[in-house]
Amino acid sequence: MKKMTIKALAATAMLMLAPVAGFAGGGGNLHLDHVKIDMGDKASLQRGFKLFANYCLSCHAASYARYNRTASDLGISEIMLKENLIFTGAKVHSPMKVAMPAEGAKDWFGKTPPDLSVIARSRGTDWLYTYLRGFYLDPKKPVGTNNTVFPDVGMPHVLWELQGWQEAAERSEDGHVTKLTLVEPGAMQPEEYDAAVRDLVNFLAYLGEPAQLERSRLGPWVLLFLLVFSFVAYLLKKEYWKDVH
Repeated sequence: MKKMTIKALAATAMLMLAPVAGFAGGGGNLHLDHVKIDMGDKASLQRGFKLFANYCLSCHAASYARYNRTASDLGISEIMLKENLIFTGAKVHSPMKVAMPAEGAKDWFGKTPPDLSVIARSRGTDWLYTYLRGFYLDPKKPVGTNNTVFPDVGMPHVLWELQGWQEAAERSEDGHVTKLTLVEPGAMQPEEYDAAVRDLVNFLAYLGEPAQLERSRLGPWVLLFLLVFSFVAYLLKKEYWKDVH
């Protein structure tokens, strides 16, 4: 019985770790650039929402998030939401569904693009930041591009108008691309593009756990309450125990 239990636990652990292994697109030695996430930066979150609505929602859904809840959290009015951030004809209270039909997406890209509601929690913000800056030209691929952290990815470089086009400049001994060079500039300078990607990743981090904004707002007040309560509890304890001593 004990052996069966150990085997069952081992099998469960392997199943739990399988998705983690699947997400490691570039192997254990993959270098990821760090990105600073700030849930208190509402302007960054708003810019990230704009990029997400314009460049991501045409293929990727965020079905666990609703337009009006997101707009309310980020300080965006309903009028601005309707006029600038909803392009699918959805209602303001609707989930962020994808505009492209799932059948067509599977035919065009080989598989249905994943829902991005919790992508920042599953992949990690550093992975996303490096991935969105890691596309480079590769004529051997069906979409004409490849990626440094996700080789053979089926997703095209949807932000090429902003970043421009990069080429592989250096490779490691195993053929992995280690350095890129910009060969055709986009609408943004490299520093501007990096900042824009940070905003987008910041927003994706928010999507993964919208309640963290409220927690961050309430956190200082909760700590203050606990501090005051601890002081009152200490005085009450002294009052109760003074006759014992």
